Amino acid sequence: MSLRIAVIGAGHLGRIHARLLSAIEDVRVVAITDPSDAARAAAGEASGIPTFSSHRQVISEIDAAIVAAPSGLHHAIATDLLEAGKHLLVEKPLTTTAADAVKLVQLAKRQGCILQVGHVERFNPAWTAAKDIAQGAKYVEATRASSFPGRCLDVGVVMDLMIHDVELVLSLTTAEVVDVQASGLSVVSEHEDLAEARLTFACGLVANLKASRISLDAARSMQIFGSLGFAELDFGKPAITLVRPSDAIAERRFHLAAMGDPKKAREEIFGTHLEIARPELQPRNAIADELQDFVVSIRHGHSPTVSGFQGARAVSAAERILAAIDQRAWNGARDLAARGPHVAASQRQRRAA
Repeated sequence: MSLRIAVIGAGHLGRIHARLLSAIEDVRVVAITDPSDAARAAAGEASGIPTFSSHRQVISEIDAAIVAAPSGLHHAIATDLLEAGKHLLVEKPLTTTAADAVKLVQLAKRQGCILQVGHVERFNPAWTAAKDIAQGAKYVEATRASSFPGRCLDVGVVMDLMIHDVELVLSLTTAEVVDVQASGLSVVSEHEDLAEARLTFACGLVANLKASRISLDAARSMQIFGSLGFAELDFGKPAITLVRPSDAIAERRFHLAAMGDPKKAREEIFGTHLEIARPELQPRNAIADELQDFVVSIRHGHSPTVSGFQGARAVSAAERILAAIDQRAWNGARDLAARGPHVAASQRQRRAA
């Protein structure tokens, strides 16, 4: 029997979901919903799928849904659908607050529904190729940048872009985040348009994350350092470079001084003691893999790759980053009005009043 799925949101990402879902065996996309007449018309013309103005109009006709609406609407829409017993894939961020994310996770559990979150980089070939070497990671650096997107402006760059890398780092450990330091700036929007954060975990893992949506150059990169080696990932190409230490280095038996002139040691170090590999990655459509994972999870009743719990954990960490940005004192100022320049002007004015 075909799985009946609706796509909630007829924007750029919603239309991609509708197209890719239609290619999955025994899946039928029965509706696309969006309150915008223009968006519905464009989606309907492109896909031939019936369109509706509200998700409530199709609840009785579906088994599951993809929520690709604006982030601020995720909680309300997902609550309606979960209460009706529908399985959900909610685009990232799961919600815009940790409290709402936890409510959705709890509701999905009570209803026996699959709740998956659209952290699509988990399906990126560069990430999956780094799986082994990333075990026991101790230090991570990530940069994620784009030119101004003109969409997803109901949230800032932390919830829009940085949360991808936040969730990837969280997937490396079950340890708690014990310290968050961050700063951010609003440049053209009502939210932070660039941000940097440093997360420290109870296990010793440290992650430095940078994100910008006003960059001249696009970037989606990550470096992972650990006892098993080093991985440099390019999510955009995708591509990966792996560097694995010899037993002598891993066991701390390597002594640089014993090699004589360090300038002449480079070839031996990188040829013998640090093995470099650049495996060829097979191109894949990560969103298609994510949707396949959703469908399989529903049919077999198992947890998806990125569960609601994991999505909620990412929102909680992102919320802490935003709080740290908001408390960032600039020019040594102590008053709240001079803090958190990512905050909208109207909010800064209210604080100063």
